[in-house]
Amino acid sequence: MFAAYDIAHLLAGLMLVTGFAMLYQDRISAVLTTFAVQAILLSCAVAWQAVAQNRPHLFITAALALGLKGLVIPYALRRMVLKLGMHREVEQVVGVAKAFILGLCLTALSFMLVLRVTVKADVFTREGLAMALAIILIALLMMITRRNAVTQIVGFMSLENGLILAATGARGMPLVVEVSVAFSVLIALFVFGVFVFRIRERFDSVDIEALDQVRGDQR
Repeated sequence: MFAAYDIAHLLAGLMLVTGFAMLYQDRISAVLTTFAVQAILLSCAVAWQAVAQNRPHLFITAALALGLKGLVIPYALRRMVLKLGMHREVEQVVGVAKAFILGLCLTALSFMLVLRVTVKADVFTREGLAMALAIILIALLMMITRRNAVTQIVGFMSLENGLILAATGARGMPLVVEVSVAFSVLIALFVFGVFVFRIRERFDSVDIEALDQVRGDQR
């Protein structure tokens, strides 16, 4: 039993590490590769929960995570990057060192909040939820500190990875919800893709700062 929770926490911890790795990367291709690794780790974590909790339907969730987020979405985003000709570094609002410090603070905050409000839950579930919340907050941090629209998409997908990890660890998400979430993510990818192409077409750039400049001009 303890070994099962140890492996689950190891996989969740590795996902958290990939979240920090995405904060560190300064090239779009490296960000996409790191996201694919996080998605593969998510599929492994969900598959392990299926074994540990004796919930076979979680294998479907693991397969969806591996197929969509580990393979299809990174491939589609790479095709988008190649088509738009984006091979430069990603501009950041704050430096890597500051982003890392903020990420560590958010991780500490996650553990403080979750461990405080889930006193009556078992310790293993509490720690898993804390790491899932940390992944979500770091994904939000990435969306805030990156100006490139593609990295915004990756941040959103990483946030959803944290939500799936939390739901499977807490044993609270039925299969129908898991499938609907997977298709919602796929639809969101197409919407984001159209959004990125429209930004590129209008401003000859995918830097979302261009939108702020237009808003300022309209004032």
